[in-house]
Amino acid sequence: MFMLMEDLLDKLKLLSYEEEALGRHNMRPLSRHYFALPTNPGEQFFMFCTLAAWLITKAGHPFEQPQEYDDPNATISNVLSELRSFGRPVDFPPSKLKAGYGEQACYVLDCLAEEALKYTGFSWKRPAYPTEELEEEEITEDDAELTLNKLEDDVVEEESDNEENFIDLNVLKAQTYRSDMNEPAKQEEILQSTTDAAEWNLEVERVLPQLKVTVRTDNKDWRIHVDQMHQHKDGIESSLKETRGYIDKLHNEISRTLEKINSREKYINNQLEHLVQEYRSAQALLSEAKEKYQEGSGGVTERIRVLSEITEVLERVKQETEEKGSSMTDGAPLVKIKQALTKLKQETIQMDIQIGVMEHTLLQSKLKQKSNMTRDMHATMIPEATVGAY
Repeated sequence: MFMLMEDLLDKLKLLSYEEEALGRHNMRPLSRHYFALPTNPGEQFFMFCTLAAWLITKAGHPFEQPQEYDDPNATISNVLSELRSFGRPVDFPPSKLKAGYGEQACYVLDCLAEEALKYTGFSWKRPAYPTEELEEEEITEDDAELTLNKLEDDVVEEESDNEENFIDLNVLKAQTYRSDMNEPAKQEEILQSTTDAAEWNLEVERVLPQLKVTVRTDNKDWRIHVDQMHQHKDGIESSLKETRGYIDKLHNEISRTLEKINSREKYINNQLEHLVQEYRSAQALLSEAKEKYQEGSGGVTERIRVLSEITEVLERVKQETEEKGSSMTDGAPLVKIKQALTKLKQETIQMDIQIGVMEHTLLQSKLKQKSNMTRDMHATMIPEATVGAY
């Protein structure tokens, strides 16, 4: 899916979608994995519809640009119908495109982009690689002579305790240079060797194992890469020759199996066509019954609510009526009133008695006080008369 999204982005760039499609709506360019990962479903769905409409128009079919508040189901249905008109198969439900991302969205936009490229006359060509002028270099073989300057750069010593000790070429060079400096002037006459040929061959055989030279290979060298490419190419060709027969056989078997499946599917569809029609009619009746049931259930719910309110009011009225009826038929308050009157009469009698006793006591105290006053008055008048007589 990520590779499909990257191919889609390349095709959109070839169609100049940033200037023609995004520039009209002031949208930002797409990222490499915009429709492959979920970020903002609403924004992704609007971007998907906008690009799909633009690609369909770019492919030569007039298509109205969808708006933000359009019905998404209708928009998706129109896009898929246009995709089928191009001869592209659609083997997924339309609901997969409502999210605005995923493999199905990438597939639809990729197919529309290919149709737009075909309509504009674009065609993919083989890449043209620039030719590089390679310098002609002489590649020395293993038995070729090596100069001392080349040995300084390419020859390395193999150091190991288990291997033989090899001659250091740098030391050999220094010794040769020193011997050349110490050698007298070159003689003009022709030199003749006095060394025996047999002894020379023996010395060469003795020294030859110690003159082992190891050339360091550089993995970054282009020649090594070319050799590896040729080796891989030969391996691929040899493997392809062996597997081509099996692949062709497998392809033929799969093709025959697909033909059988298609013919069997057509036969089954023809046999079950009337059942499919009955099933569709039953589905339509079921949907109508469900709609009626939902409408009826909504009315029943409303009536149940009204019934509960009426029941509550009725219960409250019943309770008030029972309270008033019990208060009217109950004789307890009358008995209480009679008892209170009797008790009030008794308390009134007691109060009258207490008032009479108090009045009597008060009268006695007044009489007693009056008698005391008259006695005192008589007591004071008698001595005065007696004094006046004397």
